[in-house]
Amino acid sequence: MFESFKDWVPTIHKEGYVFILCFVLATFVLFAMSNTFGWIGVILTIWCIYFFRDPERITPVAKGLVISPADGLIQRITRAAPPKELDMAEKEMTRISIFLNVFDVHVNRIAVDGVIEKAHYHPGKFLNASLDKASEDNERQSLLIKTPDNQNVALVQIAGLIARRIVCNAKENEQVLAGRRFGIIRFGSRVDIYLPDTAKILVKEGQTAIGGETIVAMLSGTNEKEEITWESR
Repeated sequence: MFESFKDWVPTIHKEGYVFILCFVLATFVLFAMSNTFGWIGVILTIWCIYFFRDPERITPVAKGLVISPADGLIQRITRAAPPKELDMAEKEMTRISIFLNVFDVHVNRIAVDGVIEKAHYHPGKFLNASLDKASEDNERQSLLIKTPDNQNVALVQIAGLIARRIVCNAKENEQVLAGRRFGIIRFGSRVDIYLPDTAKILVKEGQTAIGGETIVAMLSGTNEKEEITWESR
């Protein structure tokens, strides 16, 4: 019976505890005012718990796979230069933008195996994350990851219109694995992946991606016949 109960209760990211407590306390205050307001508070509390859910994911594992770093809509696949603060070449790369609405899981995951060469936080505006200029103007956290075969992949967390807090636990010189959690963006946001031109893109605009599970691309040198294994990460 206890195991069955756990199946219904989502695992909550630690960043959500304070917010959930605030929503619960506010609900008690609203009930003191009226039952109608109180039940609105209950609904909002349930949403807050749902927002901060942190489900386990089963990640496909094989050399050269690029895994979606977030749940959300593949909003745009285009050519763009990576953030200047990463000190990469000025030339454009393939950019995959994933838009997260307020109902998506907001826990972010590493896209590729490798080492974090550079991590940089850039303060900025809070424009709608679906706008293309949000890549340059909005608050963001950028990571440059060098893969085992020396290919560069950039990963950028972008705050949105409602999002006011980017949390990134990844550090420079840290060894990382695709699918592992590295942070969260609170309340609506976007994550961009910058890939080498030689990467084979496996998703399309309008597709829904699942963080830690969806294969969005394969880097050059990947053996497509290599057996893919699956690990809980």
